[in-house]
Amino acid sequence: MPERCPAEFIDLALRLSEEARYTAARYFRTRFPVETKSDETPVTIADREIEAKQRAIIESTYSDHGISGEEYGDVRMGADYVWILDPIDGTKAFLNGIPIFTNLIGLAYRGDPVLGIIDQPILGERWIGAAGHGATLNNAPIKTDLSPSLAEVTVHATTPEMFIGANAARFDRLTSAAKYCRYGTDCYAYGLLASGHLHLVAEADMKVQDYMPVVEVIRQAGGIISDWSGQPLGFDSDGTVLASASNGLHNAALEVLAN
Repeated sequence: MPERCPAEFIDLALRLSEEARYTAARYFRTRFPVETKSDETPVTIADREIEAKQRAIIESTYSDHGISGEEYGDVRMGADYVWILDPIDGTKAFLNGIPIFTNLIGLAYRGDPVLGIIDQPILGERWIGAAGHGATLNNAPIKTDLSPSLAEVTVHATTPEMFIGANAARFDRLTSAAKYCRYGTDCYAYGLLASGHLHLVAEADMKVQDYMPVVEVIRQAGGIISDWSGQPLGFDSDGTVLASASNGLHNAALEVLAN
């Protein structure tokens, strides 16, 4: 992994993020057709328009880079650099006019994330994490909070529906060990964790486009992120994600999830 993400890649990611902001804001709280994908999740014209425009920008700038997108699939996944795009994470929130959906943009070098953006277009909040550059929220440096013990924190997740079978039992153990549990934040929670407002996010059944863009935001802010076995997240991960504000909290949560 390069020690420092090239500045030109950060500039391109910001260009992609601006495109998503403009398009999402144009459709937000308006009426438009909604389709249901094969996995029973909704998709809108905004999702597809954002990703199509972002892919076109990448193709015209770095045609040798790979792309893994939520709506239009994968190309050149063997390339050294691969962009990861989720045009609207939290489509259900977007459909209901709730401004916690985000545009996610990631860049991996040989499978390891080196750049990530979490952008909330309506609130104008943009988290950026890039290898060698640290993490920022709207250009101001951010750090995770010196977190309290597991028994004192709230576990955050998008929905209880993402926990099935053994993962449901494991998540129940984690919430029992924590003080509270709260649902409904989508990937907005990872930005809040990086800013020091939250301490622990645990999720399952996540796609590559959901988790790869948030990795470097968390890491550069001083947090820890892995799967539920403590392994680094990559393209072949199992879809479980654990993000923590500190090493000690992360290890405590992993121990509960493993038992």
